[in-house]
Amino acid sequence: MKVLIVEDDKTLAKNLRDILQKEGFAVDVAITKETGLVEAEVNEYDCLVLDINLPDGTGFDLLTKLRKEGNKAPTIIVTARGQLEDKVKGLNLGADDYIPKPVDSAELIARIRAVIRRSSNNPLPVIRVGSLTIKPAEHVAIINEKQLDLTAKEFAVLEYLGTHSGQVITRTMLMEHIWGSDFETFSNVVDVYIRNLRRKLEKYTKSKLIKTIRGKGYILGNNEK
Repeated sequence: MKVLIVEDDKTLAKNLRDILQKEGFAVDVAITKETGLVEAEVNEYDCLVLDINLPDGTGFDLLTKLRKEGNKAPTIIVTARGQLEDKVKGLNLGADDYIPKPVDSAELIARIRAVIRRSSNNPLPVIRVGSLTIKPAEHVAIINEKQLDLTAKEFAVLEYLGTHSGQVITRTMLMEHIWGSDFETFSNVVDVYIRNLRRKLEKYTKSKLIKTIRGKGYILGNNEK
């Protein structure tokens, strides 16, 4: 899942980004309203986290602009503690939730997952590929009745492949969705994670669920007979 944080406090933005990345989110950060607008217009995000006070405007201005453009990404407004007017205004402008400062990381993660679930009007769907079952809402992957011991990033990669099972997923697609804009074009990090996932999957199955399509990317498919 991919999140955009629009926050002019660089230290807070970095801390939130690091926390969310450890939970498997891909995170982009913008420190101005205009930069946030550009990011939201050219990228598809599962959730937006908007601070109200920005150097070139407000999070309210940004939210209003995005909603007028038809951007329906679930949005959480970050408010100063006790500012009821800000909470009400944000919700009236189309925000899905709010969280007070100082931001509690566990609460933010829970609220992000909650607004994403609500936006689809359904719990995150269970993904099944052969003997592999992926449960995004629980962050659990099971194969042949054995639960896989995955890191947050490994789960995020597997979930993305599972969501697009049967389709070729390029390294760039994985990098942009899982790691966000903070990645090096020539990094081999994707190959490392794919190798780790294969090793963990093949501990419980002889099937080669993740295939490499030479020169293109990877595909998660059911090769079981």
